[in-house]
Amino acid sequence: MFVHLNGVISAAMPTQDLFVAAARKCLSAGRKSLSVPQSLDLAAQVSAVDLGLKSALLYDSNGASSDQVQQYLRSLQSSQLVSRSLLTLDLNGNALIVNPVAVRSNVEQLFCDGSLAVIDVCHSLEKPAIADPFRGELKSTIEDLLVLLEGFEHLNDHEKPHCAGEKSEEWNLCTVFGVLLGYPVTYWFDQNKSFQNCLSMTPLKVTTASATWKVDSAGHECLLYSFSIPSVLLQVMQPNLENWRLRLQERFQQQNVLKDLTISQSTVTLPSVCL
Repeated sequence: MFVHLNGVISAAMPTQDLFVAAARKCLSAGRKSLSVPQSLDLAAQVSAVDLGLKSALLYDSNGASSDQVQQYLRSLQSSQLVSRSLLTLDLNGNALIVNPVAVRSNVEQLFCDGSLAVIDVCHSLEKPAIADPFRGELKSTIEDLLVLLEGFEHLNDHEKPHCAGEKSEEWNLCTVFGVLLGYPVTYWFDQNKSFQNCLSMTPLKVTTASATWKVDSAGHECLLYSFSIPSVLLQVMQPNLENWRLRLQERFQQQNVLKDLTISQSTVTLPSVCL
C-alpha cells in the first residue's frame, strides 16, 4: 500500500522499483525501453513537478508518444506515487507533464509583476533585446495559454492527454516552453519571418539547478533546470534571476523528497544556437 502525504512517499515496497517498472512498461519506443538510470531521472523530474519545484516537464527521454506518457502518469497516480492533479499536455506533438496550478501561477505573475522576462532574439537584430511581453502576438499567446490551463483544471477526464488545439499551431513554442517550464526568462522571435536567431557567437550565461532525489535508501542526482541568458543582458535580468532563485529555494525548503539543491552558472559561446 502506498500513501502520498504532502510530498512524502511511504511505501511497503521499494519506491524506485515502482517508478522504474512504470517507465519501462509504458514508455518504450519501438522495442527499446528506458534504461534504469533514465527511468530514475524521469521519476525524479516528475516528483519535482508534483512538489511544485518544477511547473512542468517536457518529455524527451525517447520517442514515446503523448498517449504513452499519459499511461505512465496514470500508472504513477494509480500507485499513489504522485498526485492526481498532474496532467499530460500534448502541444503540437510535444508531450509535457504539467502541474496546472504551478504553471498558471507562473503565467499570472508575468501579468502582475513582470517576474518572467521575454528576450527578443530575432535574426534581424544585432544583439538580443528585452521584448515587451504585452505586444500583440505575444500577449495573445500568453492569454490563450492561461485560458487553456484554467479549462484543464476543471476537467475530470484525465484518461487521455489534453490537446492544446489548433490555436497552438500559431504559437511560438520556444516562448511557450519557457513559460510552461518555469524559467525566469524565455526567448521570442518572429517565426513568421524566420526561425533563425541572433545568438550565434553570443556569450550566454547558463544557469543550472540540480538536486538529489531521496527515496528508499538511495539517492539519484537530477538536473531540475537549465536555461540561458545573453551575457549582455545579465545585469538587467539579475532581479528576475534572483527572484527565481529565492522562490525555488523557498519551495525546496517546504519538502523533503529532494535534497542538496545546487545552483551554478557557466558561460558558453556557440557558433549556432537551436531554439
